[in-house]
Amino acid sequence: METLDIALPRMALLYGLCLLPWLLLWLIGLRLSRDIGISILRMSIQLALVGIYLKMLFDLNHPWLNGLWILVMLLVADLSILRRAGLKARYFVLATFMAIASSILFSTAYLVILVIQPTHFYDARYIVPLAGMILGNCLQGNVIALERFYSALRKNENEYATFLMLGATRWEAVRPYFREAVKAAINPTIAGMATMGLVSLPGMMTGQILGGSEPWLAVKYQIAIMICIFTSTTIACIINLKLSLNIAFNEFDVLRDEVIDKP
Repeated sequence: METLDIALPRMALLYGLCLLPWLLLWLIGLRLSRDIGISILRMSIQLALVGIYLKMLFDLNHPWLNGLWILVMLLVADLSILRRAGLKARYFVLATFMAIASSILFSTAYLVILVIQPTHFYDARYIVPLAGMILGNCLQGNVIALERFYSALRKNENEYATFLMLGATRWEAVRPYFREAVKAAINPTIAGMATMGLVSLPGMMTGQILGGSEPWLAVKYQIAIMICIFTSTTIACIINLKLSLNIAFNEFDVLRDEVIDKP
Protein backbone atom coordinates (compact mmCIF):
# COMPACT_ATOMS: atom_id res chain seq x y z
CA MET A 1 0.00 0.00 0.00
CA GLU A 2 1.48 3.33 -1.08
CA THR A 3 1.17 6.62 0.79
CA LEU A 4 -1.56 8.87 -0.60
CA ASP A 5 -0.23 11.87 -2.52
CA ILE A 6 -1.20 15.43 -1.55
CA ALA A 7 -2.19 17.36 -4.66
CA LEU A 8 -1.21 21.04 -5.06
CA PRO A 9 -4.74 22.40 -4.37
CA ARG A 10 -4.79 20.46 -1.09
CA MET A 11 -1.30 21.76 -0.26
CA ALA A 12 -2.70 25.28 -0.67
CA LEU A 13 -5.50 24.30 1.70
CA LEU A 14 -2.86 23.10 4.17
CA TYR A 15 -1.12 26.48 4.15
CA GLY A 16 -4.48 28.01 5.05
CA LEU A 17 -4.22 26.26 8.41
CA CYS A 18 -1.48 28.75 9.36
CA LEU A 19 -4.08 31.52 9.39
CA LEU A 20 -5.53 30.22 12.67
CA PRO A 21 -2.36 30.56 14.82
CA TRP A 22 -1.55 33.84 13.03
CA LEU A 23 -4.96 35.23 14.00
CA LEU A 24 -4.61 34.06 17.62
CA LEU A 25 -1.17 35.65 17.90
CA TRP A 26 -2.51 38.89 16.43
CA LEU A 27 -5.39 38.94 18.91
CA ILE A 28 -3.05 38.67 21.91
CA GLY A 29 -0.86 41.46 20.57
CA LEU A 30 2.06 39.54 19.04
CA ARG A 31 2.89 41.04 15.64
CA LEU A 32 4.83 38.13 14.16
CA SER A 33 3.29 38.06 10.68
CA ARG A 34 6.57 38.86 8.93
CA ASP A 35 8.61 36.30 10.93
CA ILE A 36 5.99 33.59 10.43
CA GLY A 37 5.69 34.31 6.71
CA ILE A 38 9.45 34.26 6.16
CA SER A 39 9.86 31.03 8.16
CA ILE A 40 7.11 29.22 6.23
CA LEU A 41 8.45 30.48 2.90
CA ARG A 42 12.02 29.45 3.73
CA MET A 43 10.88 26.04 4.96
CA SER A 44 8.90 25.43 1.76
CA ILE A 45 11.67 26.51 -0.61
CA GLN A 46 14.44 24.70 1.28
CA LEU A 47 12.50 21.44 1.55
CA ALA A 48 11.47 21.64 -2.11
CA LEU A 49 15.11 22.03 -3.16
CA VAL A 50 16.19 19.24 -0.81
CA GLY A 51 13.45 17.01 -2.23
CA ILE A 52 14.73 17.58 -5.76
CA TYR A 53 18.31 16.94 -4.71
CA LEU A 54 17.47 13.80 -2.71
CA LYS A 55 15.55 12.39 -5.68
CA MET A 56 18.71 12.80 -7.76
CA LEU A 57 20.85 11.43 -4.92
CA PHE A 58 18.69 8.32 -4.55
CA ASP A 59 18.64 7.70 -8.31
CA LEU A 60 22.43 7.99 -8.69
CA ASN A 61 23.24 6.38 -5.32
CA HIS A 62 26.96 7.16 -5.67
CA PRO A 63 29.09 6.76 -2.51
CA TRP A 64 31.03 10.00 -3.07
CA LEU A 65 27.87 12.06 -3.60
CA ASN A 66 26.25 10.50 -0.54
CA GLY A 67 29.36 11.22 1.54
CA LEU A 68 29.50 14.80 0.26
CA TRP A 69 25.90 15.42 1.32
CA ILE A 70 26.60 14.11 4.83
CA LEU A 71 29.70 16.36 4.99
CA VAL A 72 27.56 19.37 4.08
CA MET A 73 25.04 18.45 6.80
CA LEU A 74 27.86 18.17 9.36
CA LEU A 75 29.34 21.56 8.42
CA VAL A 76 25.97 23.32 8.59
CA ALA A 77 25.24 21.67 11.95
CA ASP A 78 28.70 22.65 13.23
CA LEU A 79 28.16 26.36 12.52
CA SER A 80 24.59 26.26 13.79
CA ILE A 81 25.65 24.71 17.12
CA LEU A 82 28.26 27.39 17.78
CA ARG A 83 25.99 30.27 16.75
CA ARG A 84 23.13 29.11 18.96
CA ALA A 85 25.47 28.32 21.88
CA GLY A 86 26.91 31.84 21.78
CA LEU A 87 30.50 30.80 20.97
CA LYS A 88 32.70 32.24 18.25
CA ALA A 89 33.06 29.83 15.35
CA ARG A 90 36.66 30.71 14.49
CA TYR A 91 37.81 29.26 17.80
CA PHE A 92 35.62 26.17 18.15
CA VAL A 93 34.64 25.18 14.60
CA LEU A 94 37.21 22.38 14.26
CA ALA A 95 36.66 20.94 17.75
CA THR A 96 32.88 20.87 17.35
CA PHE A 97 33.15 19.37 13.86
CA MET A 98 35.42 16.58 15.13
CA ALA A 99 33.03 15.83 18.00
CA ILE A 100 29.83 15.62 15.98
CA ALA A 101 31.44 13.98 12.93
CA SER A 102 33.03 11.18 14.98
CA SER A 103 29.84 10.42 16.92
CA ILE A 104 27.45 10.67 13.96
CA LEU A 105 29.61 8.62 11.59
CA PHE A 106 30.22 5.97 14.25
CA SER A 107 26.53 5.57 15.16
CA THR A 108 25.31 5.68 11.56
CA ALA A 109 27.92 3.17 10.39
CA TYR A 110 27.11 0.86 13.33
CA LEU A 111 23.39 1.02 12.55
CA VAL A 112 23.66 0.62 8.77
CA ILE A 113 26.56 -1.83 8.45
CA LEU A 114 26.04 -4.06 11.49
CA VAL A 115 22.30 -3.84 12.21
CA ILE A 116 20.37 -3.07 9.00
CA GLN A 117 22.93 -4.53 6.55
CA PRO A 118 21.67 -3.22 3.18
CA THR A 119 23.20 -4.55 -0.06
CA HIS A 120 25.43 -1.46 -0.28
CA PHE A 121 26.54 0.19 2.96
CA TYR A 122 26.48 3.59 1.21
CA ASP A 123 22.85 3.25 0.08
CA ALA A 124 21.47 6.81 0.11
CA ARG A 125 18.00 5.66 1.18
CA TYR A 126 19.47 4.50 4.47
CA ILE A 127 22.53 6.58 5.35
CA VAL A 128 21.18 10.02 4.36
CA PRO A 129 17.87 10.04 6.29
CA LEU A 130 19.29 8.07 9.24
CA ALA A 131 22.37 10.29 9.55
CA GLY A 132 20.12 13.34 9.23
CA MET A 133 17.80 12.23 12.02
CA ILE A 134 20.69 11.38 14.35
CA LEU A 135 22.47 14.65 13.54
CA GLY A 136 19.36 16.77 14.04
CA ASN A 137 18.88 15.50 17.57
CA CYS A 138 22.61 15.57 18.32
CA LEU A 139 22.72 19.23 17.23
CA GLN A 140 20.21 20.29 19.88
CA GLY A 141 22.04 18.36 22.59
CA ASN A 142 25.35 20.02 21.76
CA VAL A 143 23.79 23.48 21.79
CA ILE A 144 22.43 22.83 25.28
CA ALA A 145 25.71 21.34 26.54
CA LEU A 146 27.93 24.19 25.33
CA GLU A 147 25.52 26.95 26.33
CA ARG A 148 24.91 25.53 29.82
CA PHE A 149 28.58 24.83 30.46
CA TYR A 150 29.96 28.25 29.53
CA SER A 151 27.02 30.14 31.01
CA ALA A 152 27.57 28.32 34.32
CA LEU A 153 31.29 29.09 34.24
CA ARG A 154 30.72 32.79 33.64
CA LYS A 155 28.05 32.91 36.32
CA ASN A 156 30.22 31.11 38.87
CA GLU A 157 33.64 32.58 38.07
CA ASN A 158 34.42 33.23 41.74
CA GLU A 159 33.56 29.67 42.72
CA TYR A 160 35.68 28.32 39.85
CA ALA A 161 38.61 30.56 40.88
CA THR A 162 38.27 29.37 44.48
CA PHE A 163 38.60 25.75 43.38
CA LEU A 164 41.80 26.64 41.51
CA MET A 165 43.28 28.53 44.48
CA LEU A 166 42.58 25.52 46.70
CA GLY A 167 44.78 23.43 44.43
CA ALA A 168 42.26 21.91 42.02
CA THR A 169 43.28 21.29 38.43
CA ARG A 170 41.30 22.87 35.62
CA TRP A 171 39.40 19.63 35.06
CA GLU A 172 38.60 19.22 38.75
CA ALA A 173 37.35 22.82 38.91
CA VAL A 174 35.07 22.58 35.86
CA ARG A 175 33.82 19.03 36.49
CA PRO A 176 30.60 20.05 38.37
CA TYR A 177 29.57 22.36 35.49
CA PHE A 178 30.64 19.72 32.96
CA ARG A 179 28.39 17.10 34.53
CA GLU A 180 25.39 19.44 34.70
CA ALA A 181 25.84 20.48 31.07
CA VAL A 182 25.97 16.88 29.81
CA LYS A 183 22.98 15.96 31.99
CA ALA A 184 20.95 18.86 30.58
CA ALA A 185 21.91 17.86 27.03
CA ILE A 186 20.82 14.22 27.27
CA ASN A 187 17.79 14.69 29.54
CA PRO A 188 15.37 15.45 26.65
CA THR A 189 16.43 12.25 24.86
CA ILE A 190 16.10 10.16 28.03
CA ALA A 191 12.66 11.65 28.74
CA GLY A 192 11.61 11.06 25.14
CA MET A 193 12.64 7.39 25.27
CA ALA A 194 10.82 6.89 28.58
CA THR A 195 7.50 8.23 27.23
CA MET A 196 7.74 7.11 23.60
CA GLY A 197 4.67 5.18 22.49
CA LEU A 198 2.64 6.33 25.48
CA VAL A 199 2.54 10.08 24.93
CA SER A 200 2.87 10.10 21.14
CA LEU A 201 3.97 8.10 18.13
CA PRO A 202 7.44 9.35 17.08
CA GLY A 203 8.04 10.88 13.67
CA MET A 204 10.07 8.11 12.04
CA MET A 205 7.63 5.41 13.11
CA THR A 206 4.65 7.44 11.89
CA GLY A 207 6.35 8.08 8.56
CA GLN A 208 7.09 4.41 8.00
CA ILE A 209 3.52 3.39 8.86
CA LEU A 210 2.16 6.02 6.46
CA GLY A 211 4.63 4.68 3.87
CA GLY A 212 3.07 1.21 4.13
CA SER A 213 5.48 -0.54 6.52
CA GLU A 214 4.20 -3.02 9.05
CA PRO A 215 3.89 -1.46 12.55
CA TRP A 216 6.33 -3.96 14.08
CA LEU A 217 9.01 -3.09 11.49
CA ALA A 218 8.44 0.61 12.19
CA VAL A 219 8.84 -0.09 15.92
CA LYS A 220 12.20 -1.80 15.38
CA TYR A 221 13.53 1.07 13.27
CA GLN A 222 12.33 3.61 15.83
CA ILE A 223 14.08 1.78 18.65
CA ALA A 224 17.26 1.61 16.56
CA ILE A 225 17.25 5.32 15.73
CA MET A 226 16.57 6.36 19.35
CA ILE A 227 19.46 4.25 20.65
CA CYS A 228 21.73 5.83 18.02
CA ILE A 229 20.49 9.33 18.89
CA PHE A 230 21.17 8.75 22.59
CA THR A 231 24.63 7.30 21.88
CA SER A 232 25.65 10.04 19.44
CA THR A 233 24.39 12.88 21.61
CA THR A 234 26.21 11.60 24.68
CA ILE A 235 29.48 10.94 22.86
CA ALA A 236 29.40 14.21 20.91
CA CYS A 237 28.62 16.37 23.95
CA ILE A 238 31.41 14.87 26.05
CA ILE A 239 34.00 15.07 23.26
CA ASN A 240 32.88 18.58 22.29
CA LEU A 241 33.15 19.94 25.83
CA LYS A 242 36.48 18.20 26.47
CA LEU A 243 38.03 19.54 23.24
CA SER A 244 36.72 23.03 23.93
CA LEU A 245 38.53 23.25 27.29
CA ASN A 246 41.95 23.70 25.68
CA ILE A 247 40.55 26.46 23.47
CA ALA A 248 38.41 28.40 25.94
CA PHE A 249 41.02 28.82 28.70
CA ASN A 250 44.40 30.55 28.67
CA GLU A 251 47.62 29.19 30.18
CA PHE A 252 46.52 30.45 33.62
CA ASP A 253 43.25 28.48 33.47
CA VAL A 254 41.22 31.68 33.07
CA LEU A 255 38.23 31.67 30.70
CA ARG A 256 39.07 33.80 27.64
CA ASP A 257 36.50 36.55 27.05
CA GLU A 258 37.19 36.69 23.32
CA VAL A 259 35.84 33.17 22.67
CA ILE A 260 32.35 34.11 23.86
CA ASP A 261 30.09 35.74 21.32
CA LYS A 262 28.75 38.86 23.07
CA PRO A 263 24.95 39.34 22.67
